[in-house]
Amino acid sequence: MVDTEREPVLILMFGATGDLACRKLYPALFELYKKNHEFAVIGLARRQHTHESYRSMIDRTLDQNSEQRRDFLERFYYQPLDVGQPYHFALLKNIAEQIDTKYNLHGNRIFYLSLAPRFFGSAAENLKKAGITETQGWKRAVIEKPFGHDLASAKELNEQLLRVFDESEVYRIDHYLGKEMVQNIEALRFANPIFESIWDHRHIANVQITLSETLGVGDRASYYDQTGALLDMVQNHILQLLILTAMEPPSRFDTEDIRQEKVKVLKAIRTMSRDTIANELIRAQYKAGVMPDGTRITGYHNENNIDTDSKTETFVAARFFVDNYRWSGVPFYIRTGKRMAAKSTEIVIQFKDITQNPFFCQLHKAGPNLLVIHIQPDEGLSLKLNVKEFGEAGDTIPISMNFSNHHDSKSSTPDAYERLIGDCLRGDSTNFTRWDEVAYSWTLTDSIVAAWNDIPLDYYEAGTMGPSSSDELLARDGFCWWPLTKME
Repeated sequence: MVDTEREPVLILMFGATGDLACRKLYPALFELYKKNHEFAVIGLARRQHTHESYRSMIDRTLDQNSEQRRDFLERFYYQPLDVGQPYHFALLKNIAEQIDTKYNLHGNRIFYLSLAPRFFGSAAENLKKAGITETQGWKRAVIEKPFGHDLASAKELNEQLLRVFDESEVYRIDHYLGKEMVQNIEALRFANPIFESIWDHRHIANVQITLSETLGVGDRASYYDQTGALLDMVQNHILQLLILTAMEPPSRFDTEDIRQEKVKVLKAIRTMSRDTIANELIRAQYKAGVMPDGTRITGYHNENNIDTDSKTETFVAARFFVDNYRWSGVPFYIRTGKRMAAKSTEIVIQFKDITQNPFFCQLHKAGPNLLVIHIQPDEGLSLKLNVKEFGEAGDTIPISMNFSNHHDSKSSTPDAYERLIGDCLRGDSTNFTRWDEVAYSWTLTDSIVAAWNDIPLDYYEAGTMGPSSSDELLARDGFCWWPLTKME
């Protein structure tokens, strides 16, 4: 149930001095505060801070020109806390009750666990033992990814959380679900009969999803080398984009009906086996190369804190099939990687060629129709059509009809975290992942990992769009990756 009224709440921010909190969470909370959301925050971490030094740290993350900073910062308090020390939670209970009374927050509490997954269970258990989750108001737990590292660990983690919170109180956050154009996929499909009427295997030849990065592993090397592109990007972000593209229209646009349709897609995705995976998946690692701006990049093995014999993949390309009537036989191609030629997230819908009639073939030689959903760094849509070239020749030429959100001077698009935290404050869990959705995504990913060693590790030069084997994956079906396009 969504709370239609904005209710005041106490936010207990675990991992309050971490990189995510400073880069994303505090600026998002500031924007929500300016929109009249009422809350107070207790920052929790192992580092030693006073209330004043904590506020100074937060202040450095904010827009320095805003006059509301002072009032906003006064609502932040700090409590040093080690999640493995139960007595720290007894102290936390006292300060939480004091702040609740001071701001008249009615016992409403959000527990934002911006922690490594291994600490989720201890934090939840100690919150319950200290009585902090026993409140007269409502409570919600926000959980950052990764949610486990396989299905077994995800189940164990979920069981720990459900000993303290109900499923309806757990908000598993994937910030991609807060991006403007990701949320627009449903509106684009279901509010436009022109698209929904042709959104199936009879009219669509293939779907291509690209999530490419120009950056390397940076200061995440120790985490990334244990994870790789499959678990870091495919298991969550890319699968979410595929689900939203492929899902059926929900019977009603409410939270559980939408989530139910998403789960149906995950259940319908064909799993991979040792017999099939070699034809469906490419794994690769970047080697030395030159980025488009001329920067020379060393290979993955030369990154700090990376083993010289590491076999961790920095690139994955795959072909998925959704085994239902709507998508029968339509390949969904995905690719993601680091140190690629461009930073981009986009979905390309390639429509089928027209009937093999000589007249139509002559008109159609400019290329297929494409619908491109630009998610980042641009936000917008491109529809690629064929028209007759002006003049006597009569040849067809491709044109592109573009909508760019960045071109709208009146637009003020909320950041993904601002949008999702705002949803949590209102009690709207639509854009958070339900447990069965997480479980099915791990089932699919585990089927890949089980046959992972049968896939030889390929290599690609930094500054390219991946290895040639990725191009061959599509070429076998008569397709190619469409070049990434920038909104003009």
